[in-house]
Amino acid sequence: MPEIMIPLTCDVKELKYVKDIVVKTADEEIAAAGVKLEYKVGTMIEIPRAAVTADEIAPEADFFCFGTNDLTQMTYGFSRDDASKFMPAYFDRKILEANPFVKLDQVGVGSLMKTCIALSKPVNKNIHYGICGEHGGDPSSVEFCHKIGLDYVSCSPFRVPIARLAAAQAAIADR
Repeated sequence: MPEIMIPLTCDVKELKYVKDIVVKTADEEIAAAGVKLEYKVGTMIEIPRAAVTADEIAPEADFFCFGTNDLTQMTYGFSRDDASKFMPAYFDRKILEANPFVKLDQVGVGSLMKTCIALSKPVNKNIHYGICGEHGGDPSSVEFCHKIGLDYVSCSPFRVPIARLAAAQAAIADR
């Protein structure tokens, strides 16, 4: 089933506003084509505010996709572009063990993801979850996503084989 993802920047009212336009347009185009097509409409969870207000957002969404690159950037307050200038010093001094833009920060960003799921599931039992971004190709990040109940990960094409293997290993380990 096709999915239409709406980037969310601040509030459920924003999602409702954009969703109304998207649904009206999609329905008109589907009708004009003379076909039957079901689709889902969901949103990105890219900022901490969206994660902690997920109970307000979830009734309007069929799915949440965690934009983990942006969520990491917003959680740390690091610009991805600027972080490369100081991260080597952070690694040398053991301030950071791994690049949080490559390996998902399960303590900080992961906590926001878990909070989002815990808040949203009770108000929308049919909602499903995924991530998009380079974290989807990191084995430890894929395993974490599996453990917290995500349905899918996406990543750049060259990382797909790694992501598929990591997902299979996580599913087997879960048995």
